Amino acid sequence: MKKVTWFYMNGCPYCRNANKAYEDILNDHPEYKAIEIKKINEVQEAALADTYDYYYVPTFYVDDKKVYECSPQDNYDVIKQHVEVVLKSAFDE
Repeated sequence: MKKVTWFYMNGCPYCRNANKAYEDILNDHPEYKAIEIKKINEVQEAALADTYDYYYVPTFYVDDKKVYECSPQDNYDVIKQHVEVVLKSAFDE
């Protein structure tokens, strides 16, 4: 199983959608609870966040590969699809 790094920001509506999507996906796929996820608040850990290549949050890396970076036009359904891809790619060996 691979490690997920999840960049977010408090108060971000896209990040709220990603959190909701994550919880909804776990309801359907409880096996994904075993995935190690490191959530990084980009404001509180700005120095660490600056070492990664992204602009928008939420952004997800699986190991060291960026798998999803949200964009302003992404709605809940799009975000959920991408979060599921992130989790599936981390879960699959």
